[in-house]
Amino acid sequence: MGDKKIIIYTDGSARGNPGPGGFGVILMFGSYVKEISAGYRLTTNNRMELLAVITALQSLKTNDFQINIYTDSKYLVNAIKEGWLEKWIKTDFKGGKKNKDLWVRYYQLARNFRIQFHWVKGHAENIHNNRCDFLATNAADGRNLLVDEEYEKSLKDEPKN
Repeated sequence: MGDKKIIIYTDGSARGNPGPGGFGVILMFGSYVKEISAGYRLTTNNRMELLAVITALQSLKTNDFQINIYTDSKYLVNAIKEGWLEKWIKTDFKGGKKNKDLWVRYYQLARNFRIQFHWVKGHAENIHNNRCDFLATNAADGRNLLVDEEYEKSLKDEPKN
């Protein structure tokens, strides 16, 4: 039991960025594999990348294992590995850093897990990343899209020139 790991692949997509978007997740533990995806009517690629990781972590029923998350989002990997998120949290996202709502959700969730991020090249030979891309874009192109309420609210709150 000590060397088992939970493997998570994630991807986010937005058509137009902003535009309709979606995310795809593959969770793997031993022989267990689960796919999750959802689409949103108006969002951004970075929000979907983040929401994919948040959704994956929220779906876990245990925090007993090391988690390896594979993503093609340098935004996500660098924010964690380079310490950007820690700085953003300490300064309350001063300077207009985007996606505060999702970063705070991730930060609070991540404290309960042992997570290691791995960047993978997108649209390359990685079958799991390609599958997540398919799930994300298929969700973005789907019907009955969900509302990214915080994003749409932020658009209404932006000052008009």
